[in-house]
Amino acid sequence: MHLLVLTPDQEIFSGEIERVKVPGEKGQFEVLKNHAPIVSSLSAGFVTWLTDKGEKVKYHIDQGFVEVLNNRVSLLVRGARKSS
Repeated sequence: MHLLVLTPDQEIFSGEIERVKVPGEKGQFEVLKNHAPIVSSLSAGFVTWLTDKGEKVKYHIDQGFVEVLNNRVSLLVRGARKSS
């Protein structure tokens, strides 16, 4: 599955992942391979993904949107700061 994370200023991440958790408006949800197509707004909160190499990555985002289609996940967010 491919993840693309964009802010108005820069590309934060583009690469292959195993899964991603996002802060939806009505609660956090996880996207796995072959997820049904979806477009959803995101609240401020943490986005966490696991790369195809097993690395866990975590960012705090300032609202945005997620689109999932054909094993491609696109996150368009206002701002993103890497967390530990």
